[in-house]
Amino acid sequence: MPIAIEDWDDAYANGAHIAGADAFPPRWADAAAQFRDQVSAAGRARLAVSYGEGDRHVFDLFQPEDESRGLAVFIHGGYWRAFDGQSWSHLAAGALDAGYHVAIPSYDLCPTVGMGDILNQMARAVARAAALTQGPIFLSGHSAGGHLVTRLVCSETPLPRHVAERVRAGRVLSISGVHDLRPLLRTQMNLDLRLDHETAKALSPALRMPAVGTEVLCWVGAQERPEFLRQSELLASIWRGCGAATASHIEPGRHHFDVIDDLAEVDSAMVRTWLGLS
Repeated sequence: MPIAIEDWDDAYANGAHIAGADAFPPRWADAAAQFRDQVSAAGRARLAVSYGEGDRHVFDLFQPEDESRGLAVFIHGGYWRAFDGQSWSHLAAGALDAGYHVAIPSYDLCPTVGMGDILNQMARAVARAAALTQGPIFLSGHSAGGHLVTRLVCSETPLPRHVAERVRAGRVLSISGVHDLRPLLRTQMNLDLRLDHETAKALSPALRMPAVGTEVLCWVGAQERPEFLRQSELLASIWRGCGAATASHIEPGRHHFDVIDDLAEVDSAMVRTWLGLS
């Protein structure tokens, strides 16, 4: 029988379907603070590097112990309305242990700014981090961050050309990304996002062409809301048909809040696939 979504808010409600959801944010914050303290004590952290004029226009940059193999970037989620980069510092551990510089930026939040403003901020953050490092750039993002990193590798990108070329030399990891924004027009959160049909189309990676040479890995937890599984497979399928190299992976036993944990482990399948580690 055909299936239609009747409750769009519930379709995108993650915490309501995760046991103990309220305990995750303080757990993330504690792990992130401990990680920053450890890397800072080793003299391998540059905190609150500015990429713009606003208070939230900063990123933390973590330096590997040995010669760097390139730059990895993680853009956080929160439906474009919550968190900052310092809630997720511990997720730098996997790429850092693999020998990469890791940048984790913050950005202004909706409704103070629009989603297009956030996209442009992330382009500036990546460009600033790129200026401080060398080598290929590997982008990653979770949920709203998954949207942002894939929108950055569309053919129409706010990234400077020389930065986009370094990104094409790496690989993009979208974890539980939202790649078609049109369903969000039906949700209450759009009171903050302030999308209309035209902006939703313009900002949706699944409705844009990928840049030539783009490689994208779409990763999602098997226990996530059905919309997130659909959104993940959607981008992998559409962009493969547009000439991009794509892969789609469903991680068993993981939900929206713990699917990101493997970023902290250099030997995890997620990190090894993203960074192309042998």
